[in-house]
Amino acid sequence: MTKPALVRHLIDVHCAAIACALLSWHPIASAEDPVDSAQRSTSTASSNPTYSSTQNMTAPNIVLLLADDLGFSDIGAFGSEVSTPNIDALAARGIMFSNYHSASSCAPTRAMLMTGISSHRAGLGNMPESLPSEAQGVAEYSGHLRRGIPTVADRLSEQGYRTYMTGKWHLGKEPDTLPSARGFDRTFILADTGADNWDQRPYLPIYDTANWYADGQPTTLPDDFYSSKTLIDKTIGFINEGTDAPFFAYVAFQAVHIPVQAPKEFTNKYLDTYKAGWNELRRQRYQGAIDAGVIQAGLTLEEMNTTADWDALTEDEKRYEAKSMAVYAGMIEAMDFHIGRLIEHLKATGQFDNTVFVFTSDNGAEPSNPLDLDNNPLGGRLFRHWLQNTGYSTQYETLGEQGSYNVIGPSFASAAVSPLSFYKFFNGEGGMRVPLIIAGPAVSSRQANLGGPISKAFTFVTDLVPTMLSIAHAEPIALAEGKSLIPIISGAADHVRNELDTVGFELGGNMAFFQGDYKLIRNRAPVGDNEWHLYNIQQDPTESADLSAQLPERFATMKSGYEKYARDHGVLEMPEDYDQRKQVTVNAITRFLKLAAPFLVLCSAIFILLLILGIRHRRRRRA
Repeated sequence: MTKPALVRHLIDVHCAAIACALLSWHPIASAEDPVDSAQRSTSTASSNPTYSSTQNMTAPNIVLLLADDLGFSDIGAFGSEVSTPNIDALAARGIMFSNYHSASSCAPTRAMLMTGISSHRAGLGNMPESLPSEAQGVAEYSGHLRRGIPTVADRLSEQGYRTYMTGKWHLGKEPDTLPSARGFDRTFILADTGADNWDQRPYLPIYDTANWYADGQPTTLPDDFYSSKTLIDKTIGFINEGTDAPFFAYVAFQAVHIPVQAPKEFTNKYLDTYKAGWNELRRQRYQGAIDAGVIQAGLTLEEMNTTADWDALTEDEKRYEAKSMAVYAGMIEAMDFHIGRLIEHLKATGQFDNTVFVFTSDNGAEPSNPLDLDNNPLGGRLFRHWLQNTGYSTQYETLGEQGSYNVIGPSFASAAVSPLSFYKFFNGEGGMRVPLIIAGPAVSSRQANLGGPISKAFTFVTDLVPTMLSIAHAEPIALAEGKSLIPIISGAADHVRNELDTVGFELGGNMAFFQGDYKLIRNRAPVGDNEWHLYNIQQDPTESADLSAQLPERFATMKSGYEKYARDHGVLEMPEDYDQRKQVTVNAITRFLKLAAPFLVLCSAIFILLLILGIRHRRRRRA
């Protein structure tokens, strides 16, 4: 193998190890300048009506609960076999959105969730870990929330709210980009893409440590740390420190981001649940979603080309995979259990009835499997070597417990998003359509004649900021692109968009454009086919019937609409050979070489000196 070929091969085999790290334009003042106060128009208030007219002191508390990499059918209320009684109880007293969409990866979603502004305009057009050289230094790809854009926490703070955050941030690590500098009064956060759930250590070799911060300062984790438990502990502590003013609490869980880990008492409940495999689970989840009312019957249940043949596995392999998924289920139930602790605390302190809960996920299920030895033997072995050097174990007996490393891979990820296609990183419905539940006083008076507690209206992550600000009677954020969902949750309307309204999204060259009931989509290889497709996602949420040939005018119009969206939002065309996962590897190697450059120069100089001395010595001996 030639040296260039060897380098390309090594890059390829490392991709699996770090894949999970992903992992007209109107300038908002300057990329780093404050927004002009004159831009803070209140004209959007007429299209985004506020909730009721109560005084500030009786304004509801708002609790935003964000799961990480949770699939469409991963909770009981959306058809899952996983026990989530506390989340389901919120759904029963609120409203579920079965056609809600996030970004297809975490940081872009979180940027929109904090600002209501598209991910590119907010500075998170892609993961900072996966930027190609063409995007370096471009404002739309800065890798942190752009300075000068107010957050929902800024607006709620101005309205007199106490503002708290616990959990994963991933919107900047510099002091002025941490949440403590972006409107939050108290914070306990992880700045990275993810980390271990039991200990303060990284989950990928691209990090030296797990970067946790408390109120903007580096911190260490408590001895009894388990991510879901500690995040709720801290949230309850912040709430107890407060005054009589209403509060906004943002809890960004690590569940169920890799490494997938859970206390064994939760995992053990599911040890026999997944023995029939991922294909059967995908079918069961589809029926569960039908029974839950979040999806219709009669759909074509597509199988992903990355789903392995369950029957081809050995019995030991089936047993291991089934436990991996059991840990995943246990991690979801553990999250629900600790959400229940927060709910009980609010009930005990008399605050529950005046609290609005928003529960959702940042994207669909995570397919990455850096441990895979069958499809990537060298890369898998290299990653397992790193795990061993850092003290991680992949043994069946302790899978999911402290010191273990676990993932579910693409096959069970397809089941987690059932009955949808694709998953995290890709713009199929499985990557973007996730659960959304809103419960509390803002939705208690909804009208029964609109079809009950499930809304099938198309909604997008940018809608949540104007919704929360409307509930709090707070000033809108200038240039926010979402629609307040108050008309739906109050029962005044069954949708907030008309047939002409559009929503565009792009991540790493994967593209999506929504209008009415239709969705235009293009996903890159190797999972996608690089072709444009048109679907009616109201009638065909599994994206099985391409309508581009049947509806050529709509197809052309929506394609033009996407192109305009891309121009207006500063979307860069990705290089033809761009692959998000490989780019993370390239960037990591480049960073390592830069850091190691002085050492490498010194080693090279010593080598050359020794070579010269050796040549001279041989010449003297010959003489």
